[in-house]
Amino acid sequence: MKLSTIFRLARVLLHVFKGMAICATVFPWIGWDQRNAHIRRWSTRLLALCNVTVSLAPGSAAVLPCSMVVANHVSWLDIFVVHSLYPSHFVAKAEIRSWPLAGWLAEKAGTVFIARGNRRDLRHIFKGLVSSLEKGERVAFFPEGTTAAQGNLLPFHANLFEAAIDARVPVQPFALMYEDVGGGAHPSVDFIGETSFAESIVLILNGPPVKARLAILPPLDTQGAHRRELAEASHQAIAASLGVQPATP
Repeated sequence: MKLSTIFRLARVLLHVFKGMAICATVFPWIGWDQRNAHIRRWSTRLLALCNVTVSLAPGSAAVLPCSMVVANHVSWLDIFVVHSLYPSHFVAKAEIRSWPLAGWLAEKAGTVFIARGNRRDLRHIFKGLVSSLEKGERVAFFPEGTTAAQGNLLPFHANLFEAAIDARVPVQPFALMYEDVGGGAHPSVDFIGETSFAESIVLILNGPPVKARLAILPPLDTQGAHRRELAEASHQAIAASLGVQPATP
């Protein structure tokens, strides 16, 4: 590992420890608006330390203050890219909770973890999502259920779309892409296969600068809609924004 990478990794770790200290000592005493401000600033700084800049794609729609956000899933960076602009209550796979340091931070930032195939867990989380949406909060999840390499978009699972229908709030698709300096898909960002969280961080720190681009797509009305229709409409909208051919079940 290059000396410069070790130095950058040390700075990232110091920033993570700072975030943990804020979560432990400050978060218990403040409301969600103040927490969101901390989350936004912390996420922006984390991305800067990882040499990641974030921008909105031209023509992006306005973000609704209360909606269910659905996005394609490329990397562990995705959550922090969204948080740096629009802090949200994320739903993520249970494996993330076991990531060193980052899993604990994600939980304290309001991430809800869901175990695959656990119906009881899913019902409990579903009720919590509906409650959060009814309170006017923004909820986000990755309907692919796992990460996919850039240039690919896996089929969307429809179950959690029902929460937006029950809460009577729109679904707003987000399309995430990571570019290198030439505008192509960044070679170091994909978080797939047997790549570990630690290996992914080193790849990103070792690699060239990352340009994260977030496209905010028009919201989808949930009134009278079926969850499968919403999943398919979101899938098609994100695929069109990314310029990829969506995979079929």
